Amino acid sequence: MSEPTLVPPSKVVLVSGGSKGLGLAFVNDLIDAGVKVAAFARTVTPELTALAEKYPDQVHVGSVDVTDEKGAQAFVKEVEAKLGPIDGLVNNAAVGQDSLHVHTSAEQIANIIHTNLTAPLVLTRFVLRRMMAKGLKGRIVNVTSICAQRGYPGLVAYSATKGGMDSATRSMARELGGRVLVNSVAPGFFASDMSAVLGQTQLDQIVRRTPTGHLTEPEEVVPVVRMLLLENTNINGQVLVIDGAASI
Repeated sequence: MSEPTLVPPSKVVLVSGGSKGLGLAFVNDLIDAGVKVAAFARTVTPELTALAEKYPDQVHVGSVDVTDEKGAQAFVKEVEAKLGPIDGLVNNAAVGQDSLHVHTSAEQIANIIHTNLTAPLVLTRFVLRRMMAKGLKGRIVNVTSICAQRGYPGLVAYSATKGGMDSATRSMARELGGRVLVNSVAPGFFASDMSAVLGQTQLDQIVRRTPTGHLTEPEEVVPVVRMLLLENTNINGQVLVIDGAASI
């Protein structure tokens, strides 16, 4: 029996929305793991700039809006020229929602869908095409949300986009036939601006019904993404929920 062909760990990883919060945590962790990292966001924070200055041969950053298709593609080409071919992608850039559906304008809905669903799919397509043209195997991790699996008021359009990315994850895994491993991580709620839409009362209720007794922390998500990018696994087409069993 022939040995199975493994998809090798990523060597150059692109992280969208890598300027703060969970995205910045991914960037720091990958740097510590010795991986070359590219990160973009609409606004490059001082923290991200400092990393690029400290690790000039390992990190490349840029100010790019994920909805700017040409800008994102130009950034990918910059990364390839500086760090080498991209064989890992973390789709993390997203916008939140803080309004009931009946109070959310059509323009707001369109922006949420464009940023959280259309743009990452377009970026993934571009990266995949270049990856496959170079004969590379790779890893893709889509950062989604527990909102894709449970209902929460004030997050209708946001939840729809995250559910769409989870569905795309499964279909891409099938479509790529194991050449690229594609998975989602679905964190529970963080104590962050994005979760503030729920209000403290609902957040307290979530904590009370969570067996581990606390909201999700970035350091609980980071190791899972690292595993999906850097370890030899047969995990493919899955949505890994990280919420302390709050959604069970």
